[in-house]
Amino acid sequence: MSIAVPVERTGAERATLVRRTYSLVFASIIVTIAGAAFGMTQPAIMQAVVDHWFLTLVAVFAPLLLAQRWSREFPRNVALTGMFAFAEGVWLSPFLFLVNRTQPGLVGQAGVLTLGTFGALSLYATFSKRDFSAWGGFFIVGLFVLLATSILNIFFKNPTADLWIAGVTVLVFGGLLVFDTWRIVRSNTYGPDDYVPAAINIYLDLLNIFLAILRLLGGNRK
Repeated sequence: MSIAVPVERTGAERATLVRRTYSLVFASIIVTIAGAAFGMTQPAIMQAVVDHWFLTLVAVFAPLLLAQRWSREFPRNVALTGMFAFAEGVWLSPFLFLVNRTQPGLVGQAGVLTLGTFGALSLYATFSKRDFSAWGGFFIVGLFVLLATSILNIFFKNPTADLWIAGVTVLVFGGLLVFDTWRIVRSNTYGPDDYVPAAINIYLDLLNIFLAILRLLGGNRK
């Protein structure tokens, strides 16, 4: 029986992975913004998302699953990731439209705070000498607890609990962002061609941090 030995990545391979990953992350963010802007100009689409939010969410994640399946097949992997990012923006458009209408400027504030959080945590994960391998299991457990609590609050509809959940969401996905960044820049988890799953992890961390900060800034006002 053979034991799998982690492959040590060269400096050039790691630099290639980092460049490809973060290029795709920032491109996905721009595409998501474009999808949200498009959705907010289409009242019929926003109404369809509101009326059939679960079905449209399934449609959003379909290209994501395909991108993971063909994660090393360029350009299919990048195209599917872009489709997911655009669909995610469209899916979020009713919520962002409502926030912009009731609290102008709040989305921009949340975006700036999210970018600041991303920069600070990414630098910490990159330059810290710590081993963050244990953070993955810890924050994944926290994520499951967070999901269970969020589902319960759907039925109880407690505004105070919702704000606490938003605060914990920032902490959990902030921890996952540190862990995912460390895996990209320090560990041997990914090879230079594994930029799609690496980018998707960072993108989802940022998206959840942004939405949680937006809920905190909004004070849970509907």
